Amino acid sequence: MSLSLHSAALPAFAPTSAMRAPVAAPRLSAPQMAKSQALPFLECPAHLDGSLAGDVGFDPYGFGSMYNIKYMREAELKHGRICMLAFFGYISVDRGFYAPGAPHVSSLAAHDVTVQSGHMVFLLFVVGILESLGYTAINQMLSGETEREPGDYGLDGFNYLKDKSPAEVKRMQFYEIVHCRAAMLAFSGMVTVSAMYGKPFPYF
Repeated sequence: MSLSLHSAALPAFAPTSAMRAPVAAPRLSAPQMAKSQALPFLECPAHLDGSLAGDVGFDPYGFGSMYNIKYMREAELKHGRICMLAFFGYISVDRGFYAPGAPHVSSLAAHDVTVQSGHMVFLLFVVGILESLGYTAINQMLSGETEREPGDYGLDGFNYLKDKSPAEVKRMQFYEIVHCRAAMLAFSGMVTVSAMYGKPFPYF
């Protein structure tokens, strides 16, 4: 009798099929990192969040994570603006347009000539003054003391940004940075070809 009761009780305490089945662990999906627009096979760097005009997620060497991203944009704009001027200046000299009193030499030879004549020292002095004037504004921007944007020196002589909406200002900033990047590549390429072939404009 006791055996039969014991046998009858076993099924009641036996694990059901639902209990025996392994419980599926909840799926923890890792957050999907956005892909770089410039390099779709790489993840977009975390410091490039799209807040800067012209941000396409391109920083393969991670400079923006090693240095202040605003400082990097300041440098990019400065070099780009110089190259836009240099591109036309380089061609202008080789097309015969010279500053009063300047030696009539090619753009390629002008650097060595101005160093030998001592005029490069004067240029260094002028550039040094301009850099010193902008140092305070840049330092305050990097420390967060001001809301200054990278590259903003308050120069808008043609009122391009007057009465513009934030979206329109962002678009103008995008146009500038694109032209800056193109000018840096174009000027480097032009000087390289000029040095390789030693010919006047168009240098080949």
